[in-house]
Amino acid sequence: MQKKILTIALGTVLALAASGAYADNGNPNDLRIGAYFVHYDTNSTDISGQFTPAGLNTSIENVTTLYLSYVRTLSSHFQVEFAFGYPPVTYAKGKGPATVGSVPFNGVEIASIRWVSPTVLLEYDFFSPEAKWRPFVGVGVNYTKFIDRQITAAGAAVSGGPTSISLPSSVGPAVTAGITYHMNDRWHVTASYSIAQVNSKLTTDTAGIMRSNEVHFWPNAAVLSVGYSF
Repeated sequence: MQKKILTIALGTVLALAASGAYADNGNPNDLRIGAYFVHYDTNSTDISGQFTPAGLNTSIENVTTLYLSYVRTLSSHFQVEFAFGYPPVTYAKGKGPATVGSVPFNGVEIASIRWVSPTVLLEYDFFSPEAKWRPFVGVGVNYTKFIDRQITAAGAAVSGGPTSISLPSSVGPAVTAGITYHMNDRWHVTASYSIAQVNSKLTTDTAGIMRSNEVHFWPNAAVLSVGYSF
């Protein structure tokens, strides 16, 4: 179902982009580079499974990473953005009791996860194309894939030995709002704030002992970038 939603969304956006840029815009293509400042609003169920004490949970640390984007102008007020960033490493910390047995748990980094999270957004620009300042809003689809999942030594101690981690990919809605300042007809600076919905299920395997919890988090990403139109 997730792949079907992603395919439909990408197909729609690509069809819009292929339909041609705004005829009066001599620079319909836009490349942006900047920084993602990502804060996670996380809600997850307690970890459950064999030999698992009650009340064990996880939290996710915030992260900053490189932001890259391609924007295609569709009309005087609409544009489509393909946003992505350098895959950051995010650390999961234990949340719950201070110790599990005699092993420290609460606030301890128990796993590291690297992820890729491209987002496609259809955006509406306010004001005329000649305006220096142009606020915008947008909606779209986010795809998140967890490509590198590692248990830390502390996490292995809590789990009882070497442990593997699985996290399925997620497809969910995304929204954005921001403002662009045009220095001239080619260079501009953009600030924006985006929120995406990411749902997954973390499952660990420690010598056949399976544990899991449902993870729902909303990456809140503040972006500051500089762009070049051509």
